[in-house]
Amino acid sequence: MPYEDFPDGVIIADADARVVAANRWVRYWARAQGDEMIGMHLNDALPFDDLAGNRWFDTVRPYDGLNIRTRISESSWYSPRGSEYLITASLVRDRPAGKVEKVIVSIRNARVRLQRDQQKSDMVATVAHELRSPLTGIKGFTATLLSRWDAFTEEQRLFMLQTVDADADRLSRLITELLDAARIDAGRLSLRTEPVRLDQVAARVLGSVFSTADEPPTAVVRGEIPVVWGDADRVTQVLTNLVENAVRHGQGLREVTVEPQERDGVPGVAVCVSDRGPGIPEEARMRVFSRFWRAGPGAGSGLGMFIVRGVVDQHGGSIEIGDAEGGGAAIEVWFPVAEPDTMGS
Repeated sequence: MPYEDFPDGVIIADADARVVAANRWVRYWARAQGDEMIGMHLNDALPFDDLAGNRWFDTVRPYDGLNIRTRISESSWYSPRGSEYLITASLVRDRPAGKVEKVIVSIRNARVRLQRDQQKSDMVATVAHELRSPLTGIKGFTATLLSRWDAFTEEQRLFMLQTVDADADRLSRLITELLDAARIDAGRLSLRTEPVRLDQVAARVLGSVFSTADEPPTAVVRGEIPVVWGDADRVTQVLTNLVENAVRHGQGLREVTVEPQERDGVPGVAVCVSDRGPGIPEEARMRVFSRFWRAGPGAGSGLGMFIVRGVVDQHGGSIEIGDAEGGGAAIEVWFPVAEPDTMGS
């Protein structure tokens, strides 16, 4: 019986609504032994109710209703033990608009769908929280200034406006990250390719991140760095995220190295950013690239590393997390030396 190995439960009933076949999943859920379900009425074989207590068989009436029906749409139903299942059915008629001679019912556990729904709910809650935080600051200061402008000194008003400006920048960055993540999910992240010198990009990123430092660090460049064809802004975004993560969450930047590196016969350039933190456990390294993955105090939106991997993948490169010499995490991104006509656009 080919339906015996189906990943979903399958019950087949004849023209009299008597079960003629039930695969192993149905027997497992019903705790049935052998062929004891054979000959059972379909209503008894499917003891599923909706939230109002209505039985599936009595509600969908597979043998009655419109004589042009050939399918019953999937919907949620609940077992006597309270588990949710998704049930759909096909109606086989003896002729078009004729009598139903066979009903084939498919039953699927809704656990996976519930998990996905929960993930979506968590994502919406996270986004709402991240958006609300800067908006609360903006609204609070603007409302205060509008209602009590004369009660504050010039310095106080300047401080409030600077805070509003910083919160607006934070909100803008978050929206940009959300849009980038959505484009990556949909496969629509576009690249504007041009010649890119990764050693120069690394130098600019370090200069920007450490603009207030007395002695900003410099990248360690090993060998002759070839030109990489890619999106300079996106590459800058990748390196900036990695360096800022090392500073904020890795207890300080240890080193940034840039060197030519060939992988599987393909020439490219590797950039490694290492920090002074405790490192990232091996079992957590893949989760780092998940949407909204955050760890430790002061974590951001949780989209940074998801976007980093998406940008690197779009360039045909790779990203790996390892251990730095002397302790800490070492995150290495590799970009191939690609010709302009081989890059995504």
